[in-house]
Amino acid sequence: MEQAPARDAAAPPPPYAPAPPPYPARSHPARPYAAAPRTGARPGPGRDERRAPAAEPRVPEQGRGESVRTVRPPDEQARGEHTHSEPPAPAEVPAPRTVQRHSVRGQVLQALRTALVDGELVPGEVYSAPVLAVRFGVSATPVREAMQRLTAEGAVEVVPNRGFRVAVRSPRELAELAEVRALIEIPVMLRLARTVPARRWAELRPLAEATAAAAAIGDRARYAESDRAFHRAMLSLSGNDQLVAVADDLHRRSQWPLTGAPVTRRAELVADAAEHQALLEALVAQDLTVVRALIREHFTGSADA
Repeated sequence: MEQAPARDAAAPPPPYAPAPPPYPARSHPARPYAAAPRTGARPGPGRDERRAPAAEPRVPEQGRGESVRTVRPPDEQARGEHTHSEPPAPAEVPAPRTVQRHSVRGQVLQALRTALVDGELVPGEVYSAPVLAVRFGVSATPVREAMQRLTAEGAVEVVPNRGFRVAVRSPRELAELAEVRALIEIPVMLRLARTVPARRWAELRPLAEATAAAAAIGDRARYAESDRAFHRAMLSLSGNDQLVAVADDLHRRSQWPLTGAPVTRRAELVADAAEHQALLEALVAQDLTVVRALIREHFTGSADA
């Protein structure tokens, strides 16, 4: 049996063999829409594109004039966040401020206290909030709020459907207030005179000088404020805030004028301010005998009380 002759190596390939490409093959298949004509609509992604992970958002580097901003897909936004196209949540809207209204109320309150000390608001008379508002050039609301504060302090009382009546101070009531003040302040002051160093008392000299300055010009409202400030400063050295608050409230109540009483004369204010300065100098000098006599005379009018 004869063997078939060997096929020549240079023989042409069979007709079914694919011809080699005239250019190198790509490492990745071309995107199916690379050669698609521009029709206005982009073809859908191919298989490789569907499997490819989503590209990370670009975050500019700091220091190159670009602002750093994190971009999140809409479905990954944290709950409670909002974009510029969405209205903010109600909890993020700041509450309206009422600083100006409180400032007006404070000014009206101070003006009413001055009118009470000066006797412009007569004890026993009834004043309506609208009338006082016209006097001060404000609305009736801050006047009512200030009057409610004065009601808590005992300076006025509410008269339904009419307004506020200025409280009537009797001599007995003022004597009782003075007695309670003496029971509270005298023991505390005597204890402080033995424990507080002289340099701390010397720091209160400007307050004593303020009372003397107000008394010299006969400014009763200014003297009332400086007088309470001086006593508050002395009692605050005890470190007892409740004591200071109670004593200051009693002091304020004792400053309202009596019904039909004559207006405090400037000489009386000057004498009272002189007692402040003498007491302070005795405290600085640590002279307990003089301190004891001045404190009791200041509160009770008698050095032997």
